[in-house]
Amino acid sequence: MKIIRPYNYQKKEKKFLKKHPELIKQYVKTLKLLSLDLAHPSLRLHEIKHKQCHSISINMQYRVLLTLKFLNKDEVLLIDVGDHDVYTH
Repeated sequence: MKIIRPYNYQKKEKKFLKKHPELIKQYVKTLKLLSLDLAHPSLRLHEIKHKQCHSISINMQYRVLLTLKFLNKDEVLLIDVGDHDVYTH
């Protein structure tokens, strides 16, 4: 699975990791699992219908929003990272 991190996501990611340096290892592990196995149970992948995207868990409090693309290649486009408030932005 290819993970795409657009510039606007990278800015959010940098801000998130600066605010939560204690989560860096968990975050890196989460993205590694995502690239290896989208269906891994610890990711808790689920659809967010009102935002037309999906969410995975870094832990029980923090999430990564993403868009799945399966047309030409298996790709994941990262959208946002944060707590449950990412569902309402």
